[in-house]
Amino acid sequence: MTEVDVHRVVDAVWRMESAKLVGALTRVTGDVGLAEELAQDALVAALEQWPAAGIPDRPGAWLMATAKHRAIDSFRRAETLQRKTAELGRELREGDEPDWAAALDEVVEDDVLRLVFISCHPVLSREARVALTLRLVGGLTTDEIARAFLVPEATLAQRIVRAKRTLTAAQVPFEVPTGPDFTARLSSVLEVVYLVFNEGYAATAGEDWIRPTLCQEALRLGRILAELTPGESEVHGLVALMELQASRLRARVGRDGAPVLLGDQDRTRWDRVLIGRGLAALERARSTGGALGPYGLQAAIAACHARARAIEETDWALIAALYEALAELTPSPVIELNRAVAVSRAYGPAAGLELVEILAEVPALRGYHLLPSVRGDLLEQLGRLVEARTEYERAAALTRNERARALLLERAAACAGSISSW
Repeated sequence: MTEVDVHRVVDAVWRMESAKLVGALTRVTGDVGLAEELAQDALVAALEQWPAAGIPDRPGAWLMATAKHRAIDSFRRAETLQRKTAELGRELREGDEPDWAAALDEVVEDDVLRLVFISCHPVLSREARVALTLRLVGGLTTDEIARAFLVPEATLAQRIVRAKRTLTAAQVPFEVPTGPDFTARLSSVLEVVYLVFNEGYAATAGEDWIRPTLCQEALRLGRILAELTPGESEVHGLVALMELQASRLRARVGRDGAPVLLGDQDRTRWDRVLIGRGLAALERARSTGGALGPYGLQAAIAACHARARAIEETDWALIAALYEALAELTPSPVIELNRAVAVSRAYGPAAGLELVEILAEVPALRGYHLLPSVRGDLLEQLGRLVEARTEYERAAALTRNERARALLLERAAACAGSISSW
């Protein structure tokens, strides 16, 4: 095996095992920054030793053992040992050293869940939560995260460093919260995972319309969370939503990378395996008892699309009703805009436009490019091409995604062409 192949294996193992490593080390050290440094030391050791010695039979266990040795050496060298001993209320006697190895051998599944919750702690900004979660739980490098979100690597690195310092300064406990605190913190966790997915599903800026790697990372995080919290309906609802939306990724772009809208997609390219997984996750969300939450309702909407063999067969009336229920749970002008689209499909463009005109007065949507985009589409369907062209051009000026801008200008040009042919 070449050195390049070994590095690929190391990278793959790191993606799978890093959360367990950092989680176990954080539990014992109480410092997520130090824990990541120790885990990184193990990664460096693998990169140095595996090309010559070969890949171990159990590479994950090798990394964990190496990280343990680094941690124990650190404890013995640093003042940490003295402080921890004092906290135990006794003086350290020779041969009476705490069993750090045993502490590191405790159940790691709980450590991963704790790591997710600490990475998504509300004491951090939304941007910091996303970056830290991808770094600690997802195992992505700083460069990968920076490129995914189109920010300088130095900026992203500073964001992660500040996040770790904030957690240490706030003395955030490395634990899974209970009771009402669990519910409140879980919503933050789900928000972070879905933010990551959405950035992959419809990139806010840059040259790419979609970033499948981010969708895959979010799905992986969601699936882990579903295994760790099997009784949480909204976790399964979010996984269902992501599975179903991810099933369309291959059909969302053409061969040239240009966006392909829902009505123009080749549905034979939708991933039936992901659709099956999504529908099963939606059933799990329903089986936990009680009404569906916001993610579950969005998954139910995505299921309507997944079950339709063509856009004409879609149950748009049901989708409009689901959006109405969603708006009651989490009022939002963006949800109302989506409901307007569903209403236009179910009851005609005039009915949808009536709802959109109301939203045009909402301050929160003034800089949102999808508002004039939807308005332009409805105006075009009604034959009001001059107005439609203006709306498409306005939407193009608002978006920061180059592929979306090109599509909107193309639609504006088509309206202009139709006008000139009158």
